[in-house]
Amino acid sequence: MTVGSDAHGQPAVVPDASGTAPGRGAHLHPDAGCYELAVRRKAFGRALRVPAGLPSAAVGDYVAAAPTDRDRPDRNWSSSS
Repeated sequence: MTVGSDAHGQPAVVPDASGTAPGRGAHLHPDAGCYELAVRRKAFGRALRVPAGLPSAAVGDYVAAAPTDRDRPDRNWSSSS
């Protein structure tokens, strides 16, 4: 994720799935619980070194739409390896 613009051109935290956006970026595990925790702790502002309170709805939408590891058919969940 990085700082970008929302649909109205205002500064916002936005997803950067490719990790190629210019400037400072931060990693967030693509899990709704991790996103909610980051919002509660106001972690986006600290990680991106921007004032707290930037909208992060685009990241929430991205996380909600992202497939989870359990959705991956190539992962064997029956063993620990």
